[in-house]
Amino acid sequence: MTDFTEEDLDHFLQNQVDLRHRLVSKTVEEVQKIIKDLTAEVSIKDARFLSIANSGVHNNDNMKDQPGLLSKWTALLRGKCALNPAIQVLTPTLFLISVPVKGLMGYKERRARRWRYYTLTGSRLPSPVREPEKLHQWLELESFANVSQEWQEAAVTIEGDVVPAKVVIVFRELLEEAIKSCSLTGKVSMLESVGSVVRVAVETSEIQVEVELVPTVELMNCWPKKARWPRLLKRWPSTERARCLKSFGFNLMATSNYHWLLSFSRAEQMLLGSIDEDGGCRRKCYRVVRQLKEDVWCPGNKPVITAYHLQTLLFWSCEKYPGVRDWRTLRESVLRLAKKLHKCASQRYLRHFFVRSYNLLKYTNTNELDGMAKKISEFLENPGTYIH
Repeated sequence: MTDFTEEDLDHFLQNQVDLRHRLVSKTVEEVQKIIKDLTAEVSIKDARFLSIANSGVHNNDNMKDQPGLLSKWTALLRGKCALNPAIQVLTPTLFLISVPVKGLMGYKERRARRWRYYTLTGSRLPSPVREPEKLHQWLELESFANVSQEWQEAAVTIEGDVVPAKVVIVFRELLEEAIKSCSLTGKVSMLESVGSVVRVAVETSEIQVEVELVPTVELMNCWPKKARWPRLLKRWPSTERARCLKSFGFNLMATSNYHWLLSFSRAEQMLLGSIDEDGGCRRKCYRVVRQLKEDVWCPGNKPVITAYHLQTLLFWSCEKYPGVRDWRTLRESVLRLAKKLHKCASQRYLRHFFVRSYNLLKYTNTNELDGMAKKISEFLENPGTYIH
């Protein structure tokens, strides 16, 4: 067995992980500027869609009369998150960007009122549409205390439901026009969509990046009943931190035809941003494992395991090992997280951190997971071969 030392890990971080981080950060900056310009142009044509510059607590509709929440968000992010909160880097060449919408205010979760018997064109069906899974839900206009007139149009609703596929159709058409009017046809091109997702290719100075743009309803100061968190008798994060995170609410993303996807990106950013306040090495551990995943275990533009899966795995590890003593030695932390990833890939099971009944690997290619598990097993047998 070839082992590795703390010194080997420091060298690995400085010469490989940090280099990758700088390259990705540069790419994100370029993509962010382009998407800001495009979404600002879209917003001029249709005020229901906001520029990504207004994402998070800067969404004016949601932040009205909530200056305390805005100052809390700013304080938590200060010096910890240089990137736009709307952007999730899944891989160095695959980004997910939430496009905030406005005009839906005063959300209150309701019990599902009925079965849906309609197609996306509004025609009646003899049998009901499939009910949403655990991480999805319907979205009814009745759930909001204040709804702008534009959201009641047939172009985006059917029988009082805001239909994500219809919202995406409207957004896609506006985006195509914006690419032309912003003279960005040389840098941005529309890609064939898979399901209810808007995909574009963005040319940066270094590489081409695929970006998925998703219209997103941002809901502040409320928490879905499906997310039974924090869990009883768990010491991470602290009760005060958990209460603060829940105040930032959640998102509903238009990623499928009928159902909206629950997203907790703001809470996740806060957890990751403050993860080493006690002086531990959790974030370094995460970055090392992510580098190994992207270089060795699961490379490629569309891998079965992304940074989001690794982040979720890190959160579960923090909950199981809440004390700083468990995160003092980087070598032990990396091996522990690698073993947990191997277990998830082998069993094809990774619980969502907030909605724990949902398996994030439910629809993942099992052959690719098996191949990844084999590579991680080889790493665990001779880790020093890979950390150099």
